[in-house]
Amino acid sequence: MAEFILLLHQDPGFKTNLAGPEELQAVLKRYKDWRDKLGQSGHLKGGHKLVDGTGRVMRSGNGSLSVTDGPFAEAKEVLGGLFILIAENYEEAVAIAGDCPHLDYGTIEIRQIDRV
Repeated sequence: MAEFILLLHQDPGFKTNLAGPEELQAVLKRYKDWRDKLGQSGHLKGGHKLVDGTGRVMRSGNGSLSVTDGPFAEAKEVLGGLFILIAENYEEAVAIAGDCPHLDYGTIEIRQIDRV
């Protein structure tokens, strides 16, 4: 079995497009139910929602390190969270992620974790 990371990219306006707190709670319940299902099937290794609007971006160039606040909501897409799955191959990882509720709100990037 291999490990795959699902990177959940979302439109920065995601939360403002919701009708209100009740709709947000319903969305969060969908994610929780999906996560619970993966846990019960043995495919979930971990997952986290990232804090909105915070972070740091590091760059190195010409012998110096630059650290800036970011990413910013003005970006086209924001990394909103991640899951780590256990799957046989990319095909199985795609099948597992196929009913992730995040597909209604953004895109999912799937990458295999290289354990060297």
